[in-house]
Amino acid sequence: MIPSKVPLGESFNDCILPGKRYSFKQVIHQQRVLNRKLGLVIDLTNTSRYYPVTDLKKEGIKHVKIQCRGRDSVPENSSVNQFVYEVIQFLSRQKQSKKYILVHCTHGHNRTGYMIIHYLMRAMSMSVTQAIKIFSEARPPGIYKPDYIDALYTFYHEKKPEMVVCPPTPDWKRSSEFDLNGEAVPDDDDDGLPGPDLQENQETGAQMTNDDVLGDEIPADQQDAFRQFCYQTLRLGVGARGHAQFPGSHPVSLNRDNLQLLRQRYYYATWKADGTRLVSLVSHSDQSGIFNSDFVKSSSSSPPGGLLVAFVSHQNVTYESPSFETFVKVNQWLRPFCERWKMLEKEVIEPRNYERQHIYQSRNPYYRYDLEPFRACILSLKFITEYLKPHFLLWLTVDIFEMFRFGRKGTNVIEYFCLMGWDDPYVPRTHEGLLKWKYANLNSVDFLFEVEGERELLFVNERGKKKLMDGNKVAFKGKGAPGNLVCPRDGSDPSLYSGKIIECTWDFDNLEWIFLRIRTDKSTPNEFNTYRKVMRSIKDNITEEDLLNEINEIIRLPMYADRIKTDSKATQHANAAKR
Repeated sequence: MIPSKVPLGESFNDCILPGKRYSFKQVIHQQRVLNRKLGLVIDLTNTSRYYPVTDLKKEGIKHVKIQCRGRDSVPENSSVNQFVYEVIQFLSRQKQSKKYILVHCTHGHNRTGYMIIHYLMRAMSMSVTQAIKIFSEARPPGIYKPDYIDALYTFYHEKKPEMVVCPPTPDWKRSSEFDLNGEAVPDDDDDGLPGPDLQENQETGAQMTNDDVLGDEIPADQQDAFRQFCYQTLRLGVGARGHAQFPGSHPVSLNRDNLQLLRQRYYYATWKADGTRLVSLVSHSDQSGIFNSDFVKSSSSSPPGGLLVAFVSHQNVTYESPSFETFVKVNQWLRPFCERWKMLEKEVIEPRNYERQHIYQSRNPYYRYDLEPFRACILSLKFITEYLKPHFLLWLTVDIFEMFRFGRKGTNVIEYFCLMGWDDPYVPRTHEGLLKWKYANLNSVDFLFEVEGERELLFVNERGKKKLMDGNKVAFKGKGAPGNLVCPRDGSDPSLYSGKIIECTWDFDNLEWIFLRIRTDKSTPNEFNTYRKVMRSIKDNITEEDLLNEINEIIRLPMYADRIKTDSKATQHANAAKR
């Protein structure tokens, strides 16, 4: 990559002396003298008045415009993602002849340096300090705006060393009014408004909600490529009309029939925290991200240390942070859950713990694990409020119910109790063997709500079409789940929620649905089959006492008794080895 100031078109010739002109004609000639051939120009300016793009097209040079404000703000994260994606795509298409990328903003220092450093951080294993040094040596004095440098350390959760000093503003950039302070004047191309204030590199203590968006927008082409990768990896076909359905593993509601599965398979118990269901893909290079229920992807910073394994993991976002539920490594997703769980510990948890220990014991620890948006760690029973929940032997169900009751009083609300087949492979979409239990009054369905004249209608999905649920009605009583952005109050106009996907719970007394929250993460309602299963679960009304009594009988069966003894010894051995 060649960092550069902006080349100017011939329309500026009258304003610039012949010996001072800098155009693409000169740039191309200079690079040819150096035996370099340009193949891509990435333009970071906030205007299109500097030069005609046709001049580049005549030379067979691709031009990519990523508009970035230069005044009082760093480039947006979505712009950074687009820049990194364009560079990776260009380099991956290189065949025999190596071509170069010219990157420019107005002066080729702050925005240009910020973008290139982001690429270095994501493509290579280095610290922010190293990346800043590499750029400043290639294009002195490097980045000279302190907020740009601070933003880089903040984004990558690194502590800025005291030795890192922002270089003074170059003489040619200083305003005559502020020479003594050395402050830079705004870039000439910036016609936009100031950007948002920078976040300081510290823990805010703010809790996440269901409506929070994780990560940042990525280019549409990259999003499609990731969707295809997930589908190919999990051997799934794209649905009707090319719609890529969410590949997460969905549990089914516990009823009297599927309760018998506990006697046929070896189950472990866990829970799901209240939150948005996501699939996380972690891969090499910058190919990491998270997908919501609409299978829309956003970027997510990879764990440090150059993680080179690729896997899909099924996770949910709690009010405090995301928590991994299951783990699928590429080409390993058919393995039993118990093996995938150990793989998660060995290939993600242990390397990160080792690196964390190494960094904290070093003379100058730079990476801030405490600032990560999520934490990856396998925890013992007593650390129930932490982030990566453990899976417990079935005989510990009573303890999980204690957590269930505790969790419903706290901020990290537990949504349902989960029973998972310890020997099951990863099953995308509906998994008939993955069982969830809720208190009957907490079972919910996601409907499409529409108002037509005086009628309030509830729809579910059936074979890709809306199915009207005649006889079903919803009441808006102002009772919403924690963290809602929108929660109606008594007397609010139901038409405000027309066209929205709403989550509703069943009112046994009035035989009607009660509005819980708007599902901002979904664009389609539940399937009719899901609705039927939820209604069956509500009707069967398996109580906590019923479930505990059933489990107390099951764990005495030879299939459970022998394996519980074996698994308990293995856990004790593993814990002793770690000490």
